[in-house]
Amino acid sequence: MTKSSVDIVVIGGSAGSIPVISELIEALPSPFDFAVVIVLHRSKNVISEMEQILAVKRKEIIVKEPDDKEPIQKKCVYLAPQNYHLLIEETHSFCLDYSEPVSYSRPSIDVTFESIAEIYTEKAVAILLSGANGDGSRGMAEMIARGGIGIVQEPSTAEYPIMPQLALDANAGAKSMTPAQISAYIHTLNV
Repeated sequence: MTKSSVDIVVIGGSAGSIPVISELIEALPSPFDFAVVIVLHRSKNVISEMEQILAVKRKEIIVKEPDDKEPIQKKCVYLAPQNYHLLIEETHSFCLDYSEPVSYSRPSIDVTFESIAEIYTEKAVAILLSGANGDGSRGMAEMIARGGIGIVQEPSTAEYPIMPQLALDANAGAKSMTPAQISAYIHTLNV
């Protein structure tokens, strides 16, 4: 896949991933011509200010939670809403789902990765970061099987290495990168 053919980048993370997610958002090319979707494990019964936490110094980048049936737009950064699975429909719009947690999580990284892989196939990049469970491994496999790129944070650089290590163990086709390497890669997309 050439970098210019990327339509969507999906980033999954859990414990220890917020600083890296912030770095990756800052590393987006200016301008960027693809959508970014972030799936982050968060407590479900706590008021979240994650959109403000992930806000960046670059004023042209806005992080927002999508509404159900909202069309996916390039040049936007979306954050999976708290306590909902985030799926993608064939119409390239979001679908919020309240079904059972997957890997103890809602939103589930696997659910979103699998949904994006099905719709965007080889035009997608999936990035899996620090975390303390196996969420994301199955979705990463689906992403790679459908021709997308799978990138996993080098476990030795992760605050919680379980999630990235399990993903690498399960996906020979995934690329292991440090946060700096992932940032450099993202910065070159669609340039």
